[in-house]
Parts: sequence; structure tokens; C-alpha cells
Amino acid sequence: MPAVHRQEPVPERILALSTLTDPGYADLFTMTAGVPGSSPEQWARALFEDVAGRGGQFVWRVLLGLRLRASPERVAGWPIAGRGEDWIRLEARSWFLTCHLVVQADDEHVSLATLMRYDRPVASRVWPPVARKHRRLAPGLLRDAHSARQPGPGR
Repeated sequence: MPAVHRQEPVPERILALSTLTDPGYADLFTMTAGVPGSSPEQWARALFEDVAGRGGQFVWRVLLGLRLRASPERVAGWPIAGRGEDWIRLEARSWFLTCHLVVQADDEHVSLATLMRYDRPVASRVWPPVARKHRRLAPGLLRDAHSARQPGPGR
């Protein structure tokens, strides 16, 4: 099973991939295992479409009220707001917060950063309990995406 660790504080090089200034929340999980030849977008699709699925959609759309719209140009409804050779940034907003998800990937590591800006005071009450669950689930999300990205029959 691939090792996943949480990095605290989130390194500046990861924060620089987001356009949020002074986020109210930031975390970063890194898995020491990659799948050679997999792009950051492929990892994002595995994480948020294949693994997070309906549970993720419930959290994003219902609990957080994020405005997501299904489209082939989006990842699990999230607009792609930026990308580089080894990273992709997804962005979505609700009436009370803005969220950025940054996936960075190379042949040996995959990282998932979650950054939140609290746009209304209610966000500082809604996100912290959800964040506790998010921090418990993120390592498994990365491991399950790794399994989904493995080459094999039917993949």
C-alpha cells in the first residue's frame, strides 16, 4: 500500500499554484507512489470522478454549496482554472467560500492540496467539521486513485 503523508505547513511552492491569497484553510497530502505517464488531469479525474464519486458530489454541492456543472471540459464538475506540466488547479465557489484543489503529479509522487477562502463568516463554522472528515479520507482517496490508475485488464 503506498505511503501517504500530510505536509504541514503547506509549502510555498504549492501555495503559489493557487491564486488565493491568504487562504483560511490549506492542507497537502502526498503519496509516495505514482503511475509513470499519468498526467495531473488523469490523476484529478481518478481522484474526483472515479473515487470520490457521489459522496464527493454530496459534500461539494450540498454541504459546501459549490457551483459545479457537468461537462467534459471539467473534472467532476469543477472548472479547470490553471495547469502546468506537473499540476492542475480546479476552482469552485459557493455563496460563502471559494475552494481550490491542486493536484501535482510526477512518476513517483502525487499530491493533493485543498485551499479554502472564507468569503463569509459562516464558512469558518461550516468547513472545519467537514475538514476533519476530509483529512481522515484524503489518504484513502489517494490510495484508491492509485489503484484505479494501475494498468491492467479493463483499464
